[in-house]
Amino acid sequence: MPTDTPPSTSALIPPAERASIAMVFVREALAAWRARGVDCAPLLLAAGIAPASLADDGARVSPAQFGALWRQMAASLDDEFFGLADRPMKAGSFTLLCHSVLHAGVLQRALLRMLRFLRVTLDGLEGELRVSGEQACIVLRDLPAPGEASAPPRRAFAYGAYWLMVCGVASWLTGRRLPLTAVDFPGPEPAFSPAWRAVFCPQLNFEQPVAALYFPAQALHWPLLRDEAALKSFLRQAPANFLALRPARDGLAARIHRQLRATPPAAWPDFASLARQLHLSPATLRRRLAQEGQSYRRVQEAARQTLAMTLLANRTLSLAEVASALGFAETSAFCRAFKRWTGQRPGDCRP
Repeated sequence: MPTDTPPSTSALIPPAERASIAMVFVREALAAWRARGVDCAPLLLAAGIAPASLADDGARVSPAQFGALWRQMAASLDDEFFGLADRPMKAGSFTLLCHSVLHAGVLQRALLRMLRFLRVTLDGLEGELRVSGEQACIVLRDLPAPGEASAPPRRAFAYGAYWLMVCGVASWLTGRRLPLTAVDFPGPEPAFSPAWRAVFCPQLNFEQPVAALYFPAQALHWPLLRDEAALKSFLRQAPANFLALRPARDGLAARIHRQLRATPPAAWPDFASLARQLHLSPATLRRRLAQEGQSYRRVQEAARQTLAMTLLANRTLSLAEVASALGFAETSAFCRAFKRWTGQRPGDCRP
């Protein structure tokens, strides 16, 4: 369970190294193949990694190199999960996962779809989303083999790889880094735990009954900002685009989304005014948003969705007042829009 959060990890991982990946993670990724007697040198060379550097604890690789290794392993061995599950996660599964969650509307539905997909794809692992008050938690259980009463803990890297996939996709979909408060791991603390703290959060707990990931429940209402065009770009760069040991920088759409959330909708700038505020020409702003698979109208709708959840939490406001504050002329129009965004009625989301 989460405890008090320790200080920042800046003293644990030098700034120059937060954009690279320790060689121990390369060894962990290859461990299943090396145990089977597979010659990993061709995989390393194809990814631009010198095989001799594998034994160097001080060596590091770039996210692009690690991503290339992941793709090489997936293509040659037909497993996108490093041989860490009870059966391979066949090549192409990650792409299908992303397509399955793209139009979920809000993060909660995206996570539920993601966990169902991974339960079908990865034998032996089952994730479950739980919400208790202001805290959300994803519990990851090891399922015993048929005829067995329990399952022994896996290597810490197995749980970490699962969390990286879930957090990476969630953060990309919303344009915001998932604010983790704690991560639980079964089994003993590995030597590379300082690097995991830089990846996830400072509060890691080991020797726990199950693996678990904790974050504020409010994040479940975050709207999804991406579309098909953005997904194509994301998949071309995955997984290097979320493997770096540093918080991902917000894109332009996420910056605008954050600005709109802090401003009443009646005061939102029109497109030309927004371009001037950002010191961009309208054509450049439109092009840069399009590169992220976005438009100003789409970002405005996502911001209204986020503001709607905030306003609905205030039970002193009627639905008519919420609708008016969001810029809707009629309550019925707000209710229809909210149903389209979340699949629920506004009243169903009130505390």
